Amino acid sequence: MKRLIISLIALVTMYSAWAVDRLSGLPYPILGGELSNSAATSVEDIDEVMPRMRALGLNTVLVPAYWELMEPVEGQFDFTLIDRTIDVARREQLHVVFLWFGAWKNSMSCYTPAWFKQDTKRFPRAMTAEGKQMEIASCFSDNVLQADLKAFSALMQHIRERDPQREVVVMMQIENEIGMLESARDHSPLAEKAYKKERWAERYGTDEYADEKFMALSYARYVEHLAKVAREKHDMPLYVNAAMNSRGRRPGEYPSAGPLAHLIDFWHEGAPSIDLLAPDIYDTGFKSWCAQYAMPLRPQDGGKVKNRLFIPESRCCENSGVRALYAFGEHQALGFSPFAIDQASEKETESVTQAYGLLKQLSNGKLSNSKMSWGFLFDQNDHERIIHDDNVVMTCRHYFTLPWDPRATDGSTWPEGGAMLIRLGKFDYLLAGSGVVIDFKTPTEKQQEQQKTLGEDGFAEAGGEGSKFKVQGLKFNGKRLGILSVDEIAIDATGTMQYLRRHNGDQTHQGRHARIGVGEWKILHIKLYEY
Repeated sequence: MKRLIISLIALVTMYSAWAVDRLSGLPYPILGGELSNSAATSVEDIDEVMPRMRALGLNTVLVPAYWELMEPVEGQFDFTLIDRTIDVARREQLHVVFLWFGAWKNSMSCYTPAWFKQDTKRFPRAMTAEGKQMEIASCFSDNVLQADLKAFSALMQHIRERDPQREVVVMMQIENEIGMLESARDHSPLAEKAYKKERWAERYGTDEYADEKFMALSYARYVEHLAKVAREKHDMPLYVNAAMNSRGRRPGEYPSAGPLAHLIDFWHEGAPSIDLLAPDIYDTGFKSWCAQYAMPLRPQDGGKVKNRLFIPESRCCENSGVRALYAFGEHQALGFSPFAIDQASEKETESVTQAYGLLKQLSNGKLSNSKMSWGFLFDQNDHERIIHDDNVVMTCRHYFTLPWDPRATDGSTWPEGGAMLIRLGKFDYLLAGSGVVIDFKTPTEKQQEQQKTLGEDGFAEAGGEGSKFKVQGLKFNGKRLGILSVDEIAIDATGTMQYLRRHNGDQTHQGRHARIGVGEWKILHIKLYEY
């Protein structure tokens, strides 16, 4: 086979503004997995879990850094867990993204030390409009900020001393799913003072959505203090993650004012040092959430990318693998990370391992002539996408749309099918994924396409006068596309395609399409010809 140097890294070269120094130093793609919340609370836990993460095919592990365990006594820091994580990750050849569980985790202040929790006078809580104190530290308190800032600063300084070249620790998450619950904003005395000083009601109104904007800017300003310290102590990419505003919930019913897509301008204003706003995707509508956070360069953004997609948390399930392929293919995502992967079943992690194996192959090499990629993600209701690529019209579908597969109609829910399609050149593509089928036509051929049902053997299901196989009085015009070859391949560490087998005959429906079955994970090299 001819040598092909192909790299996912090269796919982002067309987005030159993405090559920001901080982000360009990251391992790409980030094939991640986030540990469950208590998975790194002892050295024994860390010793056990990190080798398992490498065995699953991850290259990066997202690991909590717990304020309550790091500073159990005010002013006395214990970095045992941080050190053990770095040391074991280095041994296992893994990267680490630390998650600062500081003042807030999932809105609540549950990871603050006992001395912080018990001194509500010094470290005041947020309040509802009715005056109820919540288990949420007020971001308007300078005492809260200074205590959080001191601990975070010590952490960043220690990481710099332990891993000065960023060989292991490659990125930092500041706080976790910041946001207000029960109320759209904080109504504590300190908050009310800030609210009036900003003249917020006069500028934005008094409804809950105006309150949310006020809190978004306030949270962002708080985070900016930590981000600046991070830059001073140990400069690395920084992000904040968001719990989604889904299911028709209103501010306060979801974590109000977090780094949500509809609040991005307030977060950019308040926290300009943050590199990424990242969605935690658990609800349905995966593609829609991705689209909201994959914000490309716009002229009005002054030469800066609005936001690059990075998914630090996604529900770990049997569909995780194809979702990762979609995110990388469609949005050139920075990374993907199923949550609590250490607690997931083998059936759930298998798809992650399989997909990451394909992505690692695609990322081999140093350079690519590829200029375009797409991602597919199909289910029972959303099972087709048509893509136009110059003179090629690609109809991409879920594998179960093939009429002869009995699993499509046995009453069970379809597993998601997904893939990444990469254009190598004219009439030359790579397809990597599972559970998809794709055919190729010229635009004129597609326009004149006649709907007909064919059996697995390629013959018409029914004949006679009622057949739609041909239409009297219409003459076909233009050229057609045919499949020259479909080869199943592997890509070695040098970027060279290694031939595994030729797909033809029954495997391509006698030259009608290329396909990868449900439960199969493959890379296909597809060449077309025109006639």
